[in-house]
Amino acid sequence: MENGTKELNKQPPPSAAMQVQTSPPKLPIATWKLILVAAIAAGVQFGWALQLSLLTPYVQLLGIPHKWAAYIWLCGPISGMLVQPIVGYYSDRCQSSFGRRRPFIASGAGCVAISVILIGFAADIGYKAGDDMTKTLKPRAVTVFVIGFWILDVANNMLQGPCRALLADLCNGDTRRMRSANAFYSFFMAVGNILGYAAGSYNNLYKLFPFSKTHACDLYCANLKSCFIISIVLLIFITVLALTVVREKQWSPDEADEEPPSSGKIPVFGELFGALKDLPRPMLMLLVVTCLNWIAWFPFILFDTDWMGREIYGGTAGQGKLYDQGVRVGSLGLLLNSVVLGLTSIAVEYLVRGVGGVKILWGLVNFLLAIGLVMTVVVSKVAQHQRQHGANGQLLPPSAGVKAGALSLFSILGIPLSITFSIPFALASIYSSGSGAGQGLSLGVLNLAIVVPQMIVSVLAGPFDSLFGGGNLPAFVVGAISAAISGVLAIVLLPKPSKDAAAKLTLSGPYH
Repeated sequence: MENGTKELNKQPPPSAAMQVQTSPPKLPIATWKLILVAAIAAGVQFGWALQLSLLTPYVQLLGIPHKWAAYIWLCGPISGMLVQPIVGYYSDRCQSSFGRRRPFIASGAGCVAISVILIGFAADIGYKAGDDMTKTLKPRAVTVFVIGFWILDVANNMLQGPCRALLADLCNGDTRRMRSANAFYSFFMAVGNILGYAAGSYNNLYKLFPFSKTHACDLYCANLKSCFIISIVLLIFITVLALTVVREKQWSPDEADEEPPSSGKIPVFGELFGALKDLPRPMLMLLVVTCLNWIAWFPFILFDTDWMGREIYGGTAGQGKLYDQGVRVGSLGLLLNSVVLGLTSIAVEYLVRGVGGVKILWGLVNFLLAIGLVMTVVVSKVAQHQRQHGANGQLLPPSAGVKAGALSLFSILGIPLSITFSIPFALASIYSSGSGAGQGLSLGVLNLAIVVPQMIVSVLAGPFDSLFGGGNLPAFVVGAISAAISGVLAIVLLPKPSKDAAAKLTLSGPYH
């Protein structure tokens, strides 16, 4: 405190004081430019929605067994843990004449385009390379797909972090405009999700691109390919427009407290893991609750459309049409989920006031998540009990009541998902401000509590489900238990933020 007082009492030299007085104030950037940069999120989330809704069924069509499909999703949390800190660190110190953030955004968009081409045309490339179409497993197509999938996750992480950082830079420290920028970003995330899930649920999209259906690529594959083509066009168009219109100043090391390191080492990892040793208790409790929350979420996020095709419709990947029908209806469910998520995001601050605090709201919606995951078992058993066969012995789709029940679950789970995408990050900012820790470092530590559970679920979900006869329900039950524990700990252990701190709540979601 004494040092702080001395610093406050120091007067700048006359030249510095004159410089402060004569420096022109920074003019606020036009709101439409913030909206244009935030709109990049729509292109990113369009592709991400396709990943979530269509790719787990797609890899099974390429011959990867259900119990091993989850391993492919390891790339998401791994790239999130490694790529985000590296990109964030170097984008803070990039001295390109193109700007600090724009080179990474442009590179990320280019990598997304390459990866999507690899994923969409994996079956065709594998066939040309010698895959036998009469066999279930198509190893060359799987190899191309996995390479494209990993590039896609790395590229998404290259895009989202610098996009958010560019919005923060453009706001020039104005907290009100930063809240607005985050709201724009969240809105366009919801728009991208809705467009992606709508595209995934439409069966005749391939007719826009007749060349997409080939000997190696059936109807489902052709629709997926067509969705990704639209995704590329949307992302590239928005990104080029935003980066052309919105300029940023070239960064100089003189603007930072410390010079960029010349040794080539990345101290961010040392800071990140070193911060875990001295975490204040509020942040430690937040990490525990967040970790349990994502153990609950990730099985459903990973297998939601597969659950619709397998447990609700009773289909099998690659056999008949029932499974594909279920996956498309699951995409419709994710669309409804995104609509509810977007509406809930608008109402978060009102909900916080209504239930009596941030941590109470998070705890309550975690209980709602637990109930929703338990209800997946109930709806699945009802669907199994009501299975009907046609005159030729062919299995028929589930009843309208079963489909309505499943779609209702997708919709209701949009409420806790919206809270998961906002409150933990707001609490991390509040707790880090109270302890004097850096915002970037604190959010980086929180990211560990998201990616580590994802890696655990990716490794264990498939083998765990196979121990109980296959399917997705065992992992959903574990998720329900984890959500319930997370809800209790959120209410009991998390400290209540002050009213002033809680007022800074912003609708900023995680980096996918």
